[in-house]
Amino acid sequence: LSSCAETQLIVHTAKRLAKSKPSPVKAKGRYKIGNPYQIKGIWYHPKVDYGYNRTGVASWYGPGFHGKKTANGEIYDQNGLTAAHKTLPMPSLVQVTNLENGRSLRLRINDRGPYAYGRIIDLSRRGAQLLGFHRQGTARVRVQVLESESRLLAHHAMSGNIMASIGSPIPSDIKLPKAGVDKDILLPPKGASLVPTQKIPQDSKNSVIRRSTVRERTPVGSVQPDGEITTVAIEPSNIFIQVGAFTQFQNAHQAAARLSILNNVSVTSAIVSGKEFFRVRAGPIKTLSDADFLLESILHSGFDAARLIVD
Repeated sequence: LSSCAETQLIVHTAKRLAKSKPSPVKAKGRYKIGNPYQIKGIWYHPKVDYGYNRTGVASWYGPGFHGKKTANGEIYDQNGLTAAHKTLPMPSLVQVTNLENGRSLRLRINDRGPYAYGRIIDLSRRGAQLLGFHRQGTARVRVQVLESESRLLAHHAMSGNIMASIGSPIPSDIKLPKAGVDKDILLPPKGASLVPTQKIPQDSKNSVIRRSTVRERTPVGSVQPDGEITTVAIEPSNIFIQVGAFTQFQNAHQAAARLSILNNVSVTSAIVSGKEFFRVRAGPIKTLSDADFLLESILHSGFDAARLIVD
């Protein structure tokens, strides 16, 4: 080759290599908790809650919001591993488990919603596909905040160092979910055993916090959702409406009396963080549509803390 042709070849090759490299990831979102807000007459109070662990009904959102800004300023990608929540900080990392098929997946909270009364979380289309309810639209789920990962995400977001916002390329060292998620490839292999979920021991909280400090310089990628699906053991469940949780039995009894027109209203006690609460519940309820209708009626009766639960 002539020197001129050789130079052109080198330049052309360099351009191709430059194009093939992942483009720099820019943090488009920001850390956000937000002020209390009201939707459809119901007040929501965003807050940090690293002990968040609730059941409910999940939904998903997609095409109508794809490419638009999320509540913390990211660009929503329906093919990303994200979700919307009414009150959790953005970003937070949560473990979402489908209580109907046992599939469990980590997702990053980066948006507000859902605002249907009986929905606990709104997943991206991809998240719903991976958890196996994309076609049916909803699923009974458990949502748990992953404390150490969420602390680390919060630190990096407040420092302006989010690894990947939803519209940005994901680094090559992060595992991406495979296509064809609606097919049987997501079922566990024959002979595989189901692994029950385990709670993090209380005495491990201090070590969790230490692992989240800046000194270790943990890459943000280590706390990003990786698309890995685990399968956990599940038991048959029912839908209930938890009207409220009261510290005084008399208050719980009065609430139950106000709902005496309904069938199957009960008051049960539970110890939470060493404190006794009296829970007022209606159910079990046969169908989700019945539960949605009843929940809306209870909310408009003044019980604005009422929510769907799965038990």
